[in-house]
Amino acid sequence: MATIRLLLGILCFVIISGFGLLDRNLLNNKCSFNALECQKRELLVRIAEKEIGVREITGNNDGFRVETYLTSVSLKKGQPWCAGFVSWVFAQAGYDKPRSGWTPDLFPSSRLARSALPGNLLGIYFVKLKRIAHVGMIVNQKGDWVNSVEGNTNIQGSREGDGVYRKKRHIKTIYRIADWVKVN
Repeated sequence: MATIRLLLGILCFVIISGFGLLDRNLLNNKCSFNALECQKRELLVRIAEKEIGVREITGNNDGFRVETYLTSVSLKKGQPWCAGFVSWVFAQAGYDKPRSGWTPDLFPSSRLARSALPGNLLGIYFVKLKRIAHVGMIVNQKGDWVNSVEGNTNIQGSREGDGVYRKKRHIKTIYRIADWVKVN
Protein backbone atom coordinates (compact mmCIF):
# COMPACT_ATOMS: atom_id res chain seq x y z
CA MET A 1 0.00 0.00 0.00
CA ALA A 2 2.82 2.40 0.86
CA THR A 3 4.49 1.57 -2.46
CA ILE A 4 1.32 2.38 -4.36
CA ARG A 5 0.98 5.71 -2.51
CA LEU A 6 4.62 6.53 -3.28
CA LEU A 7 4.15 5.70 -6.97
CA LEU A 8 0.92 7.74 -7.10
CA GLY A 9 2.70 10.64 -5.41
CA ILE A 10 5.53 10.52 -7.98
CA LEU A 11 3.03 10.26 -10.84
CA CYS A 12 1.08 13.27 -9.53
CA PHE A 13 4.31 15.26 -9.16
CA VAL A 14 5.33 14.45 -12.75
CA ILE A 15 1.90 15.38 -14.11
CA ILE A 16 1.71 18.66 -12.18
CA SER A 17 5.28 19.57 -13.17
CA GLY A 18 4.44 18.85 -16.80
CA PHE A 19 1.66 21.46 -16.82
CA GLY A 20 4.24 24.18 -16.24
CA LEU A 21 6.16 23.00 -19.30
CA LEU A 22 3.10 23.28 -21.50
CA ASP A 23 2.81 26.99 -20.79
CA ARG A 24 6.53 27.68 -20.98
CA ASN A 25 8.05 29.21 -24.08
CA LEU A 26 10.88 26.78 -24.75
CA LEU A 27 12.82 29.51 -26.54
CA ASN A 28 12.32 31.68 -23.47
CA ASN A 29 12.12 34.59 -25.93
CA LYS A 30 15.60 33.56 -26.95
CA CYS A 31 16.95 30.78 -29.10
CA SER A 32 17.67 27.28 -27.97
CA PHE A 33 20.59 26.51 -30.28
CA ASN A 34 24.22 27.59 -30.36
CA ALA A 35 25.25 30.58 -28.26
CA LEU A 36 26.72 32.59 -31.15
CA GLU A 37 23.49 32.42 -33.14
CA CYS A 38 21.52 33.43 -30.04
CA GLN A 39 23.76 36.46 -29.57
CA LYS A 40 23.36 37.48 -33.21
CA ARG A 41 19.58 37.20 -33.03
CA GLU A 42 19.41 39.14 -29.76
CA LEU A 43 21.64 41.88 -31.20
CA LEU A 44 19.37 42.32 -34.25
CA VAL A 45 16.28 42.58 -32.06
CA ARG A 46 17.99 45.03 -29.67
CA ILE A 47 19.02 47.30 -32.56
CA ALA A 48 15.52 47.22 -34.06
CA GLU A 49 13.82 47.88 -30.71
CA LYS A 50 16.01 50.95 -30.09
CA GLU A 51 14.44 52.49 -33.22
CA ILE A 52 10.87 52.21 -31.91
CA GLY A 53 9.46 55.72 -31.81
CA VAL A 54 11.24 57.03 -34.92
CA ARG A 55 8.67 59.03 -36.90
CA GLU A 56 8.56 60.67 -40.31
CA ILE A 57 8.75 64.46 -40.16
CA THR A 58 5.93 65.33 -42.60
CA GLY A 59 4.39 61.91 -43.27
CA ASN A 60 6.07 61.69 -46.69
CA ASN A 61 8.75 59.07 -46.01
CA ASP A 62 11.13 61.73 -44.73
CA GLY A 63 13.13 62.80 -41.72
CA PHE A 64 16.76 62.29 -40.76
CA ARG A 65 16.42 58.75 -39.41
CA VAL A 66 14.06 57.58 -42.17
CA GLU A 67 16.43 58.99 -44.79
CA THR A 68 19.29 57.11 -43.08
CA TYR A 69 17.37 53.84 -43.58
CA LEU A 70 16.69 54.77 -47.23
CA THR A 71 20.33 55.69 -47.87
CA SER A 72 21.48 52.29 -46.56
CA VAL A 73 19.75 50.70 -49.58
CA SER A 74 20.49 53.49 -52.08
CA LEU A 75 16.96 54.90 -52.13
CA LYS A 76 16.07 58.58 -52.17
CA LYS A 77 13.91 60.55 -49.76
CA GLY A 78 10.22 59.87 -50.20
CA GLN A 79 10.44 56.16 -51.04
CA PRO A 80 8.77 53.41 -48.96
CA TRP A 81 11.25 52.32 -46.32
CA CYS A 82 10.20 49.15 -44.46
CA ALA A 83 12.81 47.06 -46.33
CA GLY A 84 15.38 49.81 -45.90
CA PHE A 85 14.74 49.73 -42.17
CA VAL A 86 15.39 46.00 -41.74
CA SER A 87 18.38 46.16 -44.10
CA TRP A 88 19.77 49.03 -41.99
CA VAL A 89 19.30 46.94 -38.81
CA PHE A 90 21.29 44.08 -40.36
CA ALA A 91 24.02 46.51 -41.46
CA GLN A 92 24.28 47.91 -37.91
CA ALA A 93 24.76 44.34 -36.65
CA GLY A 94 27.64 43.82 -39.13
CA TYR A 95 25.86 41.84 -41.85
CA ASP A 96 26.58 42.41 -45.54
CA LYS A 97 23.12 41.14 -46.49
CA PRO A 98 20.24 41.64 -46.82
CA ARG A 99 20.61 45.01 -48.49
CA SER A 100 17.58 45.95 -50.53
CA GLY A 101 14.77 48.47 -50.52
CA TRP A 102 12.56 46.09 -52.56
CA THR A 103 10.63 43.95 -50.09
CA PRO A 104 10.35 40.82 -52.29
CA ASP A 105 14.19 40.67 -52.44
CA LEU A 106 14.23 39.88 -48.73
CA PHE A 107 12.39 36.58 -49.25
CA PRO A 108 14.41 34.47 -51.71
CA SER A 109 13.68 30.74 -51.63
CA SER A 110 17.15 30.05 -50.21
CA ARG A 111 16.29 32.10 -47.09
CA LEU A 112 12.72 30.96 -46.40
CA ALA A 113 12.13 29.59 -42.92
CA ARG A 114 9.30 27.97 -41.03
CA SER A 115 10.06 29.34 -37.58
CA ALA A 116 9.32 32.79 -36.25
CA LEU A 117 12.67 33.11 -34.50
CA PRO A 118 14.00 36.40 -33.14
CA GLY A 119 15.78 38.29 -35.91
CA ASN A 120 13.90 36.55 -38.72
CA LEU A 121 11.91 38.66 -41.14
CA LEU A 122 8.16 38.47 -41.67
CA GLY A 123 6.61 39.27 -45.03
CA ILE A 124 3.06 40.52 -45.51
CA TYR A 125 1.42 39.79 -48.87
CA PHE A 126 -0.84 42.37 -50.50
CA VAL A 127 -3.32 40.88 -52.97
CA LYS A 128 -3.76 44.21 -54.75
CA LEU A 129 -0.01 44.32 -55.53
CA LYS A 130 0.30 40.53 -56.03
CA ARG A 131 3.47 40.42 -53.94
CA ILE A 132 5.00 40.78 -50.50
CA ALA A 133 4.83 44.51 -49.92
CA HIS A 134 5.73 44.90 -46.23
CA VAL A 135 8.45 43.48 -44.01
CA GLY A 136 9.23 43.54 -40.30
CA MET A 137 11.67 41.96 -37.87
CA ILE A 138 10.42 39.22 -35.56
CA VAL A 139 11.02 39.73 -31.85
CA ASN A 140 9.34 36.55 -30.62
CA GLN A 141 6.34 34.28 -31.00
CA LYS A 142 3.79 33.62 -28.27
CA GLY A 143 1.28 31.01 -29.30
CA ASP A 144 -0.35 32.07 -32.56
CA TRP A 145 0.92 35.65 -32.25
CA VAL A 146 4.17 37.11 -33.51
CA ASN A 147 5.63 40.26 -31.97
CA SER A 148 7.72 42.35 -34.34
CA VAL A 149 9.39 45.69 -34.92
CA GLU A 150 8.42 47.28 -38.24
CA GLY A 151 9.34 50.45 -40.07
CA ASN A 152 7.05 52.49 -42.33
CA THR A 153 3.96 51.28 -40.53
CA ASN A 154 1.49 52.68 -38.00
CA ILE A 155 -0.81 51.53 -35.22
CA GLN A 156 -3.20 49.97 -37.77
CA GLY A 157 -0.36 48.00 -39.40
CA SER A 158 -0.31 49.83 -42.72
CA ARG A 159 2.54 49.33 -45.19
CA GLU A 160 2.59 53.10 -45.72
CA GLY A 161 2.74 54.31 -42.13
CA ASP A 162 4.66 57.04 -40.39
CA GLY A 163 7.23 55.37 -38.16
CA VAL A 164 8.85 52.44 -36.41
CA TYR A 165 6.39 50.56 -34.23
CA ARG A 166 6.14 47.41 -32.16
CA LYS A 167 3.49 45.22 -33.83
CA LYS A 168 1.59 42.06 -32.92
CA ARG A 169 0.44 39.95 -35.86
CA HIS A 170 -1.42 36.66 -36.01
CA ILE A 171 0.75 33.96 -37.56
CA LYS A 172 -1.88 33.37 -40.28
CA THR A 173 -1.43 36.95 -41.56
CA ILE A 174 2.27 36.34 -42.24
CA TYR A 175 2.89 35.17 -45.79
CA ARG A 176 6.60 34.33 -45.56
CA ILE A 177 9.39 34.18 -42.98
CA ALA A 178 13.02 34.65 -43.99
CA ASP A 179 16.14 33.78 -42.00
CA TRP A 180 19.20 35.91 -42.80
CA VAL A 181 21.02 34.95 -39.58
CA LYS A 182 21.83 31.33 -40.40
CA VAL A 183 24.64 30.81 -42.86
CA ASN A 184 23.40 28.94 -45.93
